[in-house]
Amino acid sequence: MGKVSIQAFTERHPIFMIGFEAGVCWGADTTDTQKNINRGLECLFNQHGRTFEYPDVYMVLDGYSARVIREWYTHIGGSPTRLQASTRYIDYESGFDYVIPPSIASNMQALEEYTTLMSEIQKRIKAIESLGVPREDSALGLPLGMTTKIVCKHNLRNLIDMSHQRLCSRAYHEYRHLFSDVKTALSEYSDEWKYLCDNFLVPKCQYLGYCPESKSCGKVEKRSDVSK
Repeated sequence: MGKVSIQAFTERHPIFMIGFEAGVCWGADTTDTQKNINRGLECLFNQHGRTFEYPDVYMVLDGYSARVIREWYTHIGGSPTRLQASTRYIDYESGFDYVIPPSIASNMQALEEYTTLMSEIQKRIKAIESLGVPREDSALGLPLGMTTKIVCKHNLRNLIDMSHQRLCSRAYHEYRHLFSDVKTALSEYSDEWKYLCDNFLVPKCQYLGYCPESKSCGKVEKRSDVSK
């Protein structure tokens, strides 16, 4: 489906980095690697969120739908930034790839209708451009299911907050898949990132110890049940 690539600009030792930066302001010993790591873990477990904003993650997200990338953009806390493949300049003369959701892929009749729809959109866009309409205008006919590519930068605090919402079973299925891909890519990037993914980039029920949703999936107890 899609692919997440972690760029080399990403700090490989985020826990050390957090501990080092905190140590500077605490007047602590920052020359000892293990002390910096221990201090970083203390900041993480004590929820000193401002320190989480130092480690930045640079990523390429490729092959996800324009629809889910629009949702990705809504999580703007912590000053992330991003660039997206341009529908103004990229030539879609040979067509475009698109996402097929599971509910359609498992239904042969629906799949036939869906692929026909996408094929017809591609055909009509080419016809419009052949009439002299510039690509920046014909691109308005491109569907949200079309795959796209972005480069983006997010800090750890933003990713932790995003994970609580987007790994929830009630989140949009493609977003859950996308964020799981982010976790996999980060886990493979370095041991410290794997630790953060396993312990902090988790759904809100795991973070809170209960489910705050009124329509719970039942994985953990709801808040009202826990309080009894």
